[in-house]
Amino acid sequence: MKSKKLSEQIIKTFKSNGFVLSEPDVLLDSEYIIQRSGENFRSSMLTFENDDGKVMCLRPDLTVASCIKYLEKKSKSKIYYSGQAYRRSNQKTSELINDQLGIEILGSKNKLQDDYKVIKTILNSAEKIKSKKIEIKVGDISLFNRLINSLDMPERWKLRLIRHFWRPKYFEELLKRLEKNADIDSVTFDADKKRFDEMKKMEQDKVIAGRSISEILKRFDKKIKDPRSFNEGKQIVRIIRSFLKINCKLSKLDETLLNFAKKNNLKENIFKEFKSIQNFKKFNIKVNFITNFGRDIEYYTGIVFEIFSGKKEIARGGRYDDLLKSLGAKRNIPAVGAAINLNNI
Repeated sequence: MKSKKLSEQIIKTFKSNGFVLSEPDVLLDSEYIIQRSGENFRSSMLTFENDDGKVMCLRPDLTVASCIKYLEKKSKSKIYYSGQAYRRSNQKTSELINDQLGIEILGSKNKLQDDYKVIKTILNSAEKIKSKKIEIKVGDISLFNRLINSLDMPERWKLRLIRHFWRPKYFEELLKRLEKNADIDSVTFDADKKRFDEMKKMEQDKVIAGRSISEILKRFDKKIKDPRSFNEGKQIVRIIRSFLKINCKLSKLDETLLNFAKKNNLKENIFKEFKSIQNFKKFNIKVNFITNFGRDIEYYTGIVFEIFSGKKEIARGGRYDDLLKSLGAKRNIPAVGAAINLNNI
C-alpha cells in the first residue's frame, strides 16, 4: 500500500459505517470465473496450473472474489476488504497489481438505501485523500435496458443488444447490422426450421437433454415465429445512438431524458424510476451523467460511478444484481459495492 496511514483512515471510515472485514481468497478457479462471470476476464487473468492439473488464477477482481466467499457462507453481507487484484492489460500505463480498499453490501433488499450507503461511505473516504477537487461520472445500465425494451423491434434483437452492451466494438457491429436490417441468424434460422419439421414427426414424449420433444418444439415454434422481416432498423439505431450521446449535469438529467422521450415519440415515463442516480444530488459535488458510461465491466446491472480527483480515477463502483446468480446462487441476489484504487493516490 502506498500510504499506510491513509489506508488506516479509510478503513476506520468503513468500520464506522458498519462494514466488517472480509478476506476473499487470492487463488481462484479460473474456469469457474470465466464460465460464470464472463469471458471478459480471460485475457486479463494471471493463470497457472496446479499439481492436480487444474488451472488457477490470482484473483482478477475483488468483487467477484468477495461474492464467491459470500456464497460459501464465509462472509458477512456488509463487508469491506483490503487487498490486491491482479490483472493484465493492453494499456502500457496500467498496473499489474492494483491495491484496493473496497466495500460491498450483498443480499440486502433495501436497494435505494444501500446504494446511498455505499456512495456516501466511499465519498467520505475519498475526502480524506485531500487531493484535487472531487468530481463524479455516473451512469445507469438499467436505463439502457429500459430503452431497448420499450422499442418496437423483434425480441431477438433486444436480447442481443442488452447482452452485448458491455462489448462496445461488437455492439457497434450489431447496430450496423440492425441499421441495414441484416439478421445475423439467417443460417441458424433455416437450420432450426428444418429441425423443427423433422422433430414434429418424432414421438412427442421422447426426452432429449432433459426435455421432451414437445417442450423443445414449443421453444422452436416461438423462435421461428419471431418476425424475420424488420424494416425499422435504421430508425431504431438512430434512437439508440442518440441516447448514447447524452452527457449532462445531473441537475439537468430529468429534463434531458424527458426531452429525449418526447423527441423520439417514446412513453414519457420509461425513465421515471431512477432514484439511485438521484442519490448523488445529496452531495455538494460536481456530477455528470453519461448514458454511454460503465460498459467495460460485464456484471453491472444498475448504477455505475467513478470518482475522480483531477484526471485520476480514485474510486469506482456500482450495482450488480445478477452476478451472484451467475456465480452459482439459485436466484438473483441484490448487490452493490465500490472500491478505492490506491495506485492512483
